[in-house]
Amino acid sequence: MKLLSTLALLSFLFVSSAFAPVAKTFPSIEVKTLDGKAVNIKDYVNQGKITVVSFWATWCSPCKRELDAIAEYYEEWQEDYNFELIAITIDDARSLAKVPALVETKGWDYTIFSDARQELKKALNFQTVPQTFLINQNGEIVYEHTGYNPGDEYELEDKIKALAE
Repeated sequence: MKLLSTLALLSFLFVSSAFAPVAKTFPSIEVKTLDGKAVNIKDYVNQGKITVVSFWATWCSPCKRELDAIAEYYEEWQEDYNFELIAITIDDARSLAKVPALVETKGWDYTIFSDARQELKKALNFQTVPQTFLINQNGEIVYEHTGYNPGDEYELEDKIKALAE
């Protein structure tokens, strides 16, 4: 009977491990700095830091509210959690010209990139912004969130804090 119980337990563990979620690594795609220089996003999310990548656009009010809300805590989170936020605009080439002025007006101290051709967006397979990804210190996506409601930044901080511990 003990042998049967042991075999059943081992079978359960084997089957459940086969269906365990596999961490998805962040893709290796080129994005552009605001001055047009091409960079590989993978170089920025795989630096041993907890990283949040937030996709946004100048025409997206919830996107701007999310980035404004995080800005209130950004310095503190950087110090407390060895954390970085990368804000990637999906504005097209025509509206991209508005981005630097908006970022300066808002006082966002984030690394800002452009995905005007939306290649990274397509690789990550999402449709709407804001879209937020939390990447662990190994460059793996461990959480993603679509949309923004006031208070979402507190849930994000809880997840960042859990990674930092």
